[in-house]
Amino acid sequence: MEEWTIKRLLNWVTDFLTQKAVDSPRLSAELLISHVLGLDRIELYTNFDRLVSKSQLDRLHELVKRAGENEPVAYLTGKCEFYSLEFTVTRDCLIPRPETELLVERAVEFLRQRHDKQLVCDLCTGSGCIAVAVAKNVTDADLFATDISDAALPVAIQNAQKHNVAGRIKFLHGDLFEPLIPQMDKCRFDLVVCNPPYVTSSEYETLERNVKDYEPADALLGGEDGLDIYRKICEQAEQFLKSDAALILEIGYAQGKNVMELLEQTKLFTDIVIEKDLQNNDRIIIAHRKCAAI
Repeated sequence: MEEWTIKRLLNWVTDFLTQKAVDSPRLSAELLISHVLGLDRIELYTNFDRLVSKSQLDRLHELVKRAGENEPVAYLTGKCEFYSLEFTVTRDCLIPRPETELLVERAVEFLRQRHDKQLVCDLCTGSGCIAVAVAKNVTDADLFATDISDAALPVAIQNAQKHNVAGRIKFLHGDLFEPLIPQMDKCRFDLVVCNPPYVTSSEYETLERNVKDYEPADALLGGEDGLDIYRKICEQAEQFLKSDAALILEIGYAQGKNVMELLEQTKLFTDIVIEKDLQNNDRIIIAHRKCAAI
């Protein structure tokens, strides 16, 4: 039988994925091989000469073939990294993106500037990556996290348990603020965050195959103009935000102006700011609720 070392496999899988135009082929190769061998990525490089068994080769071959057909590596391995934490992911939820880390960073900064226990709401929680990352980094915060997908919520709960924050996050099934209404008396928040579906109908048709063919459409599509969820949030925000609370939303690359107008029309907010990501695209919008008059 032909012998395959880790080094040889890394080079072969990287070349194969490069030929198939898979994003970040070297990283994808590392993630797939690490997953099959049960090693950390760094351990691949300290075990270059280790021989790989036939059963492991067979398993890897199947995963690499699927990756070459545009199936996301995160779904193949069942995990991904976000905000320096490992998250379980399934096809019931979106794969967390590095760009969303900016939202978490600003949320953590805002909460750390405040005093006493903070109450946070994460709408459209999906895998729970935002809620869990915030809870992990702000120990004096309790969270509610909602999602309309009853299939995504078990994934989010699993991630909260994995990172030992399940006791501080209450996961609820329903559309945006809807599941909070029965508990409205105790559901005014210091911070509301959301990474909603915001892809327009026309944009959806042009998405890359690894997104359109595998990730849940309901977690991507935001209506004809991509703004449906933002409109709903703006309509309901007043009854759920404390005076001087903040609202932080992820937005599409060309949606900053339109979402800012929706927020301004509520007359609830001041200091509405759009921040760009490292690619200089609109990425998040931060709005502070006006303090109540004394």
